[in-house]
Amino acid sequence: MYKTLLLEKEGRIATLTLNRPQAMNSMDDVMMKELAECFESLKEDRSVQVLIIKGEGRAFSAGGDIKAMLDTENPFNIEEVMVYLGRLAKTLYTLPQITIASVHGAAAGLGFSMVLGCDIIIAEENSKLAMNFIGIGLIPDGGGHFFLKERVGIPKAKQLMWSGQLFSGKEAQKIGLVDEVASDGLGYTTANSYAQKLLQSPIAAMIASKEILHATKVDELAAVVEKEAIAQTALRKTADHLEGIQAFVEKRKPTFKGE
Repeated sequence: MYKTLLLEKEGRIATLTLNRPQAMNSMDDVMMKELAECFESLKEDRSVQVLIIKGEGRAFSAGGDIKAMLDTENPFNIEEVMVYLGRLAKTLYTLPQITIASVHGAAAGLGFSMVLGCDIIIAEENSKLAMNFIGIGLIPDGGGHFFLKERVGIPKAKQLMWSGQLFSGKEAQKIGLVDEVASDGLGYTTANSYAQKLLQSPIAAMIASKEILHATKVDELAAVVEKEAIAQTALRKTADHLEGIQAFVEKRKPTFKGE
């Protein structure tokens, strides 16, 4: 059904696997579109009460696909991509399921935005989490500003976005970015056990509370993703962004000029 995702349902639990392991599950325009469509389909599926999101291979997701951004033969349509990301963020936030992010390896940039959009975050001890858009002269997208602020508050969110600091699972838990830490290699097992416990709880009441709490914030999230789209589209044309992605590809420290 999907080229870049695998969706499996077993009873009241669904598992969504990001499935571009050869690219560390970095998100190209196909994956972004498919994620939006997948979440929209799950929004209509009341038979599923828990959704686990994980990555195939060595990582959860390394973020946006920088190689795709540099592909001159198939230009990256930033306006179209930002529409997908808006749909993705708003639908993820309003899903009628308890969402669990199961993080191993890297969850960076856009991948981390999506992790932060989940209700429960379980990360392996030595996973690597970073809101590191700043390294390529961009801002968080996929609702990253909203989700990070909801987790840690505005002052701390600004520090994390501006520094692009990398955290292990253990370090992330200490500052409230992660709810639970699992031993390396046992992230999905831990997430699945957590899901089973949820199903033994009055989960319909839990989902109702989630819907009430999130309903008060939906307009704010919509405003955030709109502003992210405008700013990101402009920043994609800056000299700092071009320098950032060139430096990333060339594995050197970028020289930013604020332009």
